[in-house]
Amino acid sequence: MNTLTRLPLTAQAVVDSPLGPLRLAATAHGLAGCWFNDQAHHPGELDAPENPRDRFIAQARSELDRYWHDAVGTRFMVRLDPQGTTFQRAVWQALRAIPAGRTLSYGDLARQLGKPLAMRAVGAAVGRNPLGIIVPCHRVLGSDGSLTGYAGGLHRKVDLLGREGRPMPLAA
Repeated sequence: MNTLTRLPLTAQAVVDSPLGPLRLAATAHGLAGCWFNDQAHHPGELDAPENPRDRFIAQARSELDRYWHDAVGTRFMVRLDPQGTTFQRAVWQALRAIPAGRTLSYGDLARQLGKPLAMRAVGAAVGRNPLGIIVPCHRVLGSDGSLTGYAGGLHRKVDLLGREGRPMPLAA
């Protein structure tokens, strides 16, 4: 059972994006999830009413709409309520500090967190990010600058980085 199935979710909604539908989920405290329908670690069915007018969902949708038109200039300000371990939340917070158009390696991120030998643990936390795009895990690359996994699919990672002024070729 994943963490979100035990959460008191207050609302969910599916919103369109240029990269496919996104499911947004909120608690009373903030946005708890933003997933592509076909991505890895998608929580599946959520026990929450459909409510696109929920304040956190509406704000996230508005900010995502701005992002699709100006990825570099958009700052996500919606209050977040990601569910994870203390370590995961620290990694997700560090991801939010990576500016659009910039990238870091998993090793860089581990060093920033004061855990230089925890590259695999950092990678696992990045992969479990429940707030893709808003918490920009797509900005993390391999130590050699290469594309690495992305729960939403590498084609989406390439698109997101390109929107942010960091074009990356999709390996054949």
